[in-house]
Amino acid sequence: MDEYGSGGGGSGGDKGLGAEEEGSTAPLPERVQVGGSPAYRIDKKLGKGGFGQVYVGRRVNPSHPHERTGAGAVEVALKFEHRSSKGCNYGPPYEWQVYNALGGSHGIPRVHYKGRQGDYYIMVMDMLGPSLWDVWNNNSHAMSIEMVACIAIEAISILEKLHSRGYVHGDVKPENFLLGTPGTPDEKKLFLVDLGLATRWRDTSTGSHVEYDQRPDVFRGTVRYASVHAHLGRTGSRRDDLESLAYTLIFLLRGRLPWQGYQGENKGFLVCKKKMATSPDTLCCFCPAPFRQFVEYVVNLKFDEEPNYAKYISLFDGIVGPNPDIRPINTDGAQKLIYQVGQKRGRLTMEEDADEQPKKKVRMGMPATQWISVYNARRPMKQRYHYNVADTRLAQHVEKGNDDGLFISSVASCSNLWALIMDAGTGFTAQVYELSPLFLHKEWIMEQWEKNYYISAIAGANNGSSLVVMSKGTQYLQQSYKVSESFPFKWINKKWREGFYVTAMATAGSRWAIVMSRGAGFSDQVVELDFLYPSEGIHRRWDAGYRITSTAATWDQTALVLSVPRRKPADETQETLRTSAFPSTHVKEKWAKNLYIASVCYGRTVS
Repeated sequence: MDEYGSGGGGSGGDKGLGAEEEGSTAPLPERVQVGGSPAYRIDKKLGKGGFGQVYVGRRVNPSHPHERTGAGAVEVALKFEHRSSKGCNYGPPYEWQVYNALGGSHGIPRVHYKGRQGDYYIMVMDMLGPSLWDVWNNNSHAMSIEMVACIAIEAISILEKLHSRGYVHGDVKPENFLLGTPGTPDEKKLFLVDLGLATRWRDTSTGSHVEYDQRPDVFRGTVRYASVHAHLGRTGSRRDDLESLAYTLIFLLRGRLPWQGYQGENKGFLVCKKKMATSPDTLCCFCPAPFRQFVEYVVNLKFDEEPNYAKYISLFDGIVGPNPDIRPINTDGAQKLIYQVGQKRGRLTMEEDADEQPKKKVRMGMPATQWISVYNARRPMKQRYHYNVADTRLAQHVEKGNDDGLFISSVASCSNLWALIMDAGTGFTAQVYELSPLFLHKEWIMEQWEKNYYISAIAGANNGSSLVVMSKGTQYLQQSYKVSESFPFKWINKKWREGFYVTAMATAGSRWAIVMSRGAGFSDQVVELDFLYPSEGIHRRWDAGYRITSTAATWDQTALVLSVPRRKPADETQETLRTSAFPSTHVKEKWAKNLYIASVCYGRTVS
């Protein structure tokens, strides 16, 4: 919406990104021969992957006209990717690297030849049969419990093999699981295709897990099946493939997922919100218990946690019957995996370890609306709080605080009433504030900027009004703010590159206001954004030396900004609390430990 800055006026809102350009219309070659392959004639189109398109290739003058599999097969799949596509960037496609690393891995189709011809990079691959989506679609949108349980068993073993090579797939869905060619020995085998979005979860040089990050403007995958972490722009890891597999299985079994049907620009936002509000019990009602247990396990995996693949497979064993030979899907890969684990552990089945500690859940509880308060260790100082303050009572509290040598350090709103924190440790020399029916009142803010006041705290109410506090004696050199209908991460990212850091945030209803300042005293900054409460992300950031410096929440989302201060505080202790009522009793307990409120807001958390 609006963006305004001190010292140089405002600039217009960010431009929307243009529509994606269509892939190149350069004609495909009529005859294909690459990397020492036989010659192929292009036949019908099979489908479209993330970046390329796939056609049937028929061998010209085959020496063995009945050969159906392997490098000499009469029919192959030809995957074309134009050299200017995102996956190529004028060099060989990224997907080639992934196939090189995974070549021959269980459940991954083999690439027999690859090379460039004209404007296209071409892979010659095994010809496969229908996708699971095709099977479901051609079977009156239904699939038997046994079939889906077999798919679960084999898909988990395929992902285990893929993950053991250091990769995550990044786009697990029914369309990307294919059966082998009908009428061949592979017709009951399951394959996972389209590796264009695969990424490494394990660092090649160190062998350790890649670092955690969150970029809320980056989404990879397919909205219907993506994990909530993928929606929120978190670095992909093994848990995401398994969560997408869980949604795939429930879709095949029930024929629908609760978040289907959303349309429009904010479809991803609405789908993610619905996913996080749907409990495993609700998602899996009318499904056999193993499906609910699987969902429960995978949505609560930590970012770098090793999944217990054999345990997940054993959940479904009771559904599929004891004889692998008559199963609708070949589950050899899964049998090998369970056997290997059994050998290592001295047993064939994966029982729950008796001494296994109950795990703290990552996706805990259900959505709630609460106070979030953040406390920092400080030298003993005077701090005062007021809450449930009506507009008409605000002035008397502020004047009394000022008379006692206190300035406002933080403000918040709940039910159109205000909360304010005043303390003696702000370092401010003067302060002004304005209550306005606008979110935010541009003219007043610009007037104060002219007088060298800078925004030091803001809050917005559900009725659209705002409380803006501006102070002298801050370390800020220049400021800019933006009011937006959704969390404006792209704008924040742009301002970071210009040397600004987030120094205050607020919400009014579903709208966000973000204030960014130059000279904020930070060396780095990150955002944790969530539809519940980003507990795991906060702890990871704390471990990496970040501290929460701004908080805000709408009815739907919580945002916490964490920063690395240029000057390290003597005591880095920071604690957070989530409470249904304003945390007045807790504050006094914190004060006794020299922990003082640094930030407070009211909005979406988790019960």
